[in-house]
Amino acid sequence: MMMLVNKTNRGYRGIAKMEYITLNNGVKMPIVGTGTNTYGKVNNVFTGDLKNEIPELVSALELGYRSIDAAIMYRNEELVGRVLAESAVPREELFITTKVPADEEYISSKEATRAAIDNSLRNFRTDYLDLLLIHFPIEDKDQLKNTWEVFEEYYEAGKLKAIGVSNFEKNHLDELKEFAKVKPAVNQIQINLIERNKDLLDLLKEEGITPVAWKPMKVDDHQKEILDEIGKAYKKSGAQVLLKYQIERGVIVIPKSHNPENQRANLDLFNFELTTEDVEKIENL
Repeated sequence: MMMLVNKTNRGYRGIAKMEYITLNNGVKMPIVGTGTNTYGKVNNVFTGDLKNEIPELVSALELGYRSIDAAIMYRNEELVGRVLAESAVPREELFITTKVPADEEYISSKEATRAAIDNSLRNFRTDYLDLLLIHFPIEDKDQLKNTWEVFEEYYEAGKLKAIGVSNFEKNHLDELKEFAKVKPAVNQIQINLIERNKDLLDLLKEEGITPVAWKPMKVDDHQKEILDEIGKAYKKSGAQVLLKYQIERGVIVIPKSHNPENQRANLDLFNFELTTEDVEKIENL
């Protein structure tokens, strides 16, 4: 499989205004954000050693990205937080997401979960996070309940503006529903033309939980060819067509790039609309 890469038109000048999705608790989240899992790492590799700078995040902020998707397991929260704090972007314009791992170190007790959240708040140099997720399903029901109750505790205290989950399937959501007082605002899952997750997307729509797509531009060679062909009519790349397809159906996307031109293109989605025929072509790929 491959990932689509955007190529920006040289004549492009400026980014269109961002669009937002209102989550089930009224919080507005940018419909396009950037992932950070390889940011600030040697050779742009997830397992790479951390560097002391993140030029790709600096360029993303300059281009207009305001939704920043982070996670404790990415190991770079403190570095990402420093760049955000030192940027010229006011805190109230940023939408910071991070995730608590489903590891014993973080979910063995309520105290462990509180410590994890407090540390993330320190790393991002802020007194609140816009969205906190459980990174992967927690198989032990008692630990899941304890973790979610701590999330709700911080949510009620205003230290978390929204709470949600990541990589949860129907059975995990059903289990959470048994005791959750606050419904998850989002479920961050893999959504692309290879991993469509249609049944889960339909369920999230029914439940009023917003889907957030990681790896939104994963395609095969045939799909890329068709998407590129569709894009010609709009003077857009196939990658932009695919991102537009996702956001037009209410899916938040968090594409990641280390290249400023590609970052710019990933935001340049709000000046065209896909025709019904083109949407059908994409869905039939």
